[in-house]
Amino acid sequence: MAPANRLVLHTDSAWISPYVFSCFVALHEKELPYETASVSLEGGEQHLPGFRDRALTGRVPALQHGDFWLAESSAIVEYLDEAFPDRPRMLPGDVRERARARQIMAWIRSDLLALREERPTTTMFYERATKPLSSAGEEAAAKLLRVADLVIPEGKTSLFDAFSIADADLAFMLHRLILNDHEVPAKARAFAEAQWDRASIKAFVVRERTPA
Repeated sequence: MAPANRLVLHTDSAWISPYVFSCFVALHEKELPYETASVSLEGGEQHLPGFRDRALTGRVPALQHGDFWLAESSAIVEYLDEAFPDRPRMLPGDVRERARARQIMAWIRSDLLALREERPTTTMFYERATKPLSSAGEEAAAKLLRVADLVIPEGKTSLFDAFSIADADLAFMLHRLILNDHEVPAKARAFAEAQWDRASIKAFVVRERTPA
C-alpha cells in the first residue's frame, strides 16, 4: 500500500482493549495490509499532543489512513466499510440488519458497566476473576444473556446471514462470562465459541502479550 494510503492501527500496548479487538478483526476480515503502533496508556502516551491532537479524543484505537486520523472503534469500522467497499462488509448490507448490528454494538459499548468492571479484559487474557459477581454484576450478566438469546437465531452461530463485527463484539462480551467459568446457556455458548474459533478473532486472542 502506497505511503499516502498507509494504514496504521494505534492500539493499547497490552492488546486487551475490546475496541482495538473490533478494529483488528475488521482489518483482518477485509484482508487489508496495515501496521500497528502501540500507545502506552499506563505511561500516558495517549495524552501526548502528537497522538492526542491527531486522534482528537486521545483514545485508542485510532486508525491512521495516510494523513487522515480517526478514533472510536465503531466509526473506524464504518469508515473501513466505506473506504474499501470492494472488501467484505463488516456491517450488513440490508438496512434493517445494519441498524440492528449498530444497535447491538452501541449497547455493548454503553451498557453492562458492572459486568465490564467486575469481569474486565484482564480476566480474559491474564488471571481469571476470583470474586463472585455483585448483585449489579449478576443483573448485567442476566441482561446480556437475555439479549443474546433474543438476537442469536436458533441453530445459527452468526447474527445474520454473513459475518458482521456485531458477531465479534457480542462474542467478546459473552467470553467475559465463559472464560471466568460462569454458566452460559447452550445457544449463546455455541455462538460465542464458534466466533472465538474464527481466524480473525483467534489471531487476536492468541496474540503474544506482555505478562501482567
